[in-house]
Amino acid sequence: MDAGATATYDFPMAAPHGSKTLEPECNAAQGLRKTGPEEAAIYDLPANANSLQQRQILDALPVLVFLERAGRIVFANAEARQMMGLTEGEWSPRPIEEVLWGLFPGTAEPQTLLTGTRRGSPFHATMPTKGGRLSPVEGTYSLVDATLREAVIVAHPGGREKVPKTRLMEDVLSSIPEAVAIDHGDHVLYTNPAFTRMFGYTAEEASGGSLRELIVPETRLNEHAMLLKGVDEQGGALVETVRSTKSGELIDVSLQIAPLLVNGAAVGYVFSFRDIGEHKQTEAKLQHDAMHDVLTGLANRALFLDRVTLALSRRARRPDHTCGVLYMDLDRFKEINDGLGHAAGDVLLKGIAERLRSTLRPQDSAARLGGDEFAMLVENILSAGDLEIVANRVLHEMARPFEIFGHMIQTGASLGGALAGSEHSAPALLIRDADFAMYRAKQAGGGRFEIFDRHLEICVSSRQERERELRTLLEQRLWEFQFLPVYHLATGRLEGFETALSWRRADGSLENLEELMTLAEESGLSIPLGRDVLLAACRQLRAWSQALPRSDLYLTVNLTPRQFTHASLVAELTQVLAASGADPARLVLEIPECALNEAPDASIAALQRIVDCNVRVAMDDFGSSLAPLNHLVRLPLDMVKLDAKLTPAVLSVGRQQAVLEWLVQLAETLGVRVVAQGIETPDQVRALMRIGCAAGQGPMLSPPLNAAQAQALAELRGAAAAPRI
Repeated sequence: MDAGATATYDFPMAAPHGSKTLEPECNAAQGLRKTGPEEAAIYDLPANANSLQQRQILDALPVLVFLERAGRIVFANAEARQMMGLTEGEWSPRPIEEVLWGLFPGTAEPQTLLTGTRRGSPFHATMPTKGGRLSPVEGTYSLVDATLREAVIVAHPGGREKVPKTRLMEDVLSSIPEAVAIDHGDHVLYTNPAFTRMFGYTAEEASGGSLRELIVPETRLNEHAMLLKGVDEQGGALVETVRSTKSGELIDVSLQIAPLLVNGAAVGYVFSFRDIGEHKQTEAKLQHDAMHDVLTGLANRALFLDRVTLALSRRARRPDHTCGVLYMDLDRFKEINDGLGHAAGDVLLKGIAERLRSTLRPQDSAARLGGDEFAMLVENILSAGDLEIVANRVLHEMARPFEIFGHMIQTGASLGGALAGSEHSAPALLIRDADFAMYRAKQAGGGRFEIFDRHLEICVSSRQERERELRTLLEQRLWEFQFLPVYHLATGRLEGFETALSWRRADGSLENLEELMTLAEESGLSIPLGRDVLLAACRQLRAWSQALPRSDLYLTVNLTPRQFTHASLVAELTQVLAASGADPARLVLEIPECALNEAPDASIAALQRIVDCNVRVAMDDFGSSLAPLNHLVRLPLDMVKLDAKLTPAVLSVGRQQAVLEWLVQLAETLGVRVVAQGIETPDQVRALMRIGCAAGQGPMLSPPLNAAQAQALAELRGAAAAPRI
């Protein structure tokens, strides 16, 4: 063709399979031919009359027309602009992959068979349209100039068979609860309704924007970049993170990112968000509850141990600053809890926790270790004097009354402290020393503070040794019974026996367990020991019943205060009676008067449960306090055993002897049998008989006996004729 020849560019007449023919539209475009090489190609669309006419013709066509040069769409007709949601003024040339996904004629890679052909070739692609949606399109691609890589693209929305599938995908994305956003070139192409609900941006507001600028907090920008890099390198990413809503609220999300693949090539990203705020709150609450006391909100033992461990490690790095632990026990909590009820006790514990928070410094921490026991970690102190200053502030707060359910409650606290030293290699050791100092404060009358020192350290070592002995005694059952006979003073007949525990040492000698029983009560070992003792006593009672079938002997077993108040006492008593086969009417449980004094109302209920088991009850150490009259009248007692310290008073002259005589006569009048303890002389026996005391026991009447000796005594003294209580 010579220079003056006419260059004719025909639009393709072919249509893709399954779509309507494009021949009418293409025939209408025949008038768009350009003649003369000096004129610009049609897709340059110069601003002259012919170009304006050609633009008008292309805009009038009911199909999508694009003109491409070197991989860029330089013109889109009115139908295409409308589908893309753009006005003529908003249109600007752009890369072909931003307009038609899946069609890459402008790239150097051989991704299409269209390269090198002037004939119309069919294609299928995806086109981003207004509202951020993706729509399938199909049509023909005609290469005009292979050297300049110039082409004409004629297309229309996808065929009928593709529309339901597209709508199905949109419906699926609209229905899923996860928020979905599709991003291409850092521009949002699509968001589903869940994205709007989660982040507040409508599809129109998000479309075309940067997802990074819309919802990624400034503090998470580096994370966002690293996640996209991870997707490019590894093909996906899943992370729990934080994102921002339109209102600026930060929310916890589970974010999954996958590459957006078109024809096998990654052209963007698909983001999926799931709101995990409620899950995070539940998880945080579970973690908090696992490390905090549910009632008071203070740290529990596990968290407190962890904090003390960290404090000790900091002390190791800074020897000039140390730390200490305060251990606190309320002085009257049981009385308040039993007198006003558990609800009042809970309110009191919460009030104490609030006072501790307000009293301690910000760097210090408090914990509830259980019951009415609290501990405090005091850091950055120089001496025991600093620890004492904090302790005195705490004691002052605890001395102020609490208002509970309209009552002004006065409670106090015993406080012990221990300063961290080189010997405290573990937090439990430091807490142990503070606990022991608290115990000494309580022994001294309560409402005071004691600091752990060298003298107490010696006592602790001795106490630990005795505890080991007690555990060995319990595990290997090295204890055995000694039986103290109880006689009817007027007739001299044997009424029963009181059990006393002794420790059989390795050399065969016997040691009284009174001291160890005090330690057992403090350490809680009195509960398992008391269970074993009760079972052994009932078995002995059953054995005597079989050996002496006509005997009415009773056997008394001493309960410690902790045993008496233990919730499982009645259940264990029932099990022991059933297992041993002992007659409950011949079993007498002795409860010390001090245990009954702590909570009389609760004691009445506990005693009644024991009586309901047909077991009889005795009060031990009767008269040792100032409340014997109240006990005689209110409690369901069968027997009272006079405190051994009162027995010598029977020989005195004056008020003490008169009070003792009055107590004995009152008890007998109320049908409660009185037993005197610690009788040492015949004069005491005669004096006790004179004031009306029915029975007694003590060194003068009989020394302690073993089981065989006790049975022989019962056979000899005619226990069958002994009076019942």
